[in-house]
Amino acid sequence: MDDTPAQRGPGRLILAAMPIGRAEDASPRLRAALAETPVVAAEDTRRLYQAARRLDVRVAGRVVSYFDANERRRAEELVAELTAGTDVLVVTDAGMPGVSDPGYRLVAAAVEAGVPVTALPGPSAVTTALVLSGLPSDRFCFEGFPPRKGLEGRLAELAAERRTMVFFESPHRLAATLRAMAGAFGGERPAAVCRELTKTYEEVRRGPLAELAEWAQGQVRGEITLVVGGAQRPAPAAGQDPAELAAELAEAVARRQAEGLSRKDAVAAVAADTGAPRRLVYDAAHRSPARAPDDTDRADQ
Repeated sequence: MDDTPAQRGPGRLILAAMPIGRAEDASPRLRAALAETPVVAAEDTRRLYQAARRLDVRVAGRVVSYFDANERRRAEELVAELTAGTDVLVVTDAGMPGVSDPGYRLVAAAVEAGVPVTALPGPSAVTTALVLSGLPSDRFCFEGFPPRKGLEGRLAELAAERRTMVFFESPHRLAATLRAMAGAFGGERPAAVCRELTKTYEEVRRGPLAELAEWAQGQVRGEITLVVGGAQRPAPAAGQDPAELAAELAEAVARRQAEGLSRKDAVAAVAADTGAPRRLVYDAAHRSPARAPDDTDRADQ
């Protein structure tokens, strides 16, 4: 029987996780796929060939670039190859395609075209950092790279997040991001900075955000994954005196302001952490004798 591509049906889209550090972490399935798949779409073609040499694999298929700038156009071309019956392997520089790397658009287009999609699982900086952090791992969310613009606002939105949060960050922005997180989440919030995971100089630094922000003022190098504990919502003590509760809330708001938040964002963060109604927190802070005048008061109401 003539086994032509048209008779075989569409090819398979294969997403493969590349090692995030040591070449020894590569699976036999990854080695086989690199050697046998007719088309390999790589985030960086030069790094692909470097990785193949480390893995002692010869990439026999046609290699094309697939990165942020050409993702939309290349996805259309690759779907055409897939529907014609050609298997396509997608790899990034490290980790799984589609996780803060190109891949999502191609998967969505392949699914819409009726192309089968599969994955070769493997190393992931997200889950590796999560389990090394010592923070709760039963529920977590991945937030990617924090935005360069609007960072404070984005972190204020996450102040009430109860799940453990995982971020990527560049070394030169780490200290500023940790300071902003200490302001938004509270300097006492537990966190872990995971550096150079699975590599020779792997390091996991655990501690409160304020302490980690101070540590990061020095030179921190390498690939960074940041894990931050979720918000806690302790219930107010039964029968607690309202005046005492108001004083505690006002003090918590003052601490957040001292860490750099506006009064509005400080009130929102304290309400998220304590579970107290936002109006109650605002009133407590507004009526506190120790409060400093703040022009943002008018915007809170």
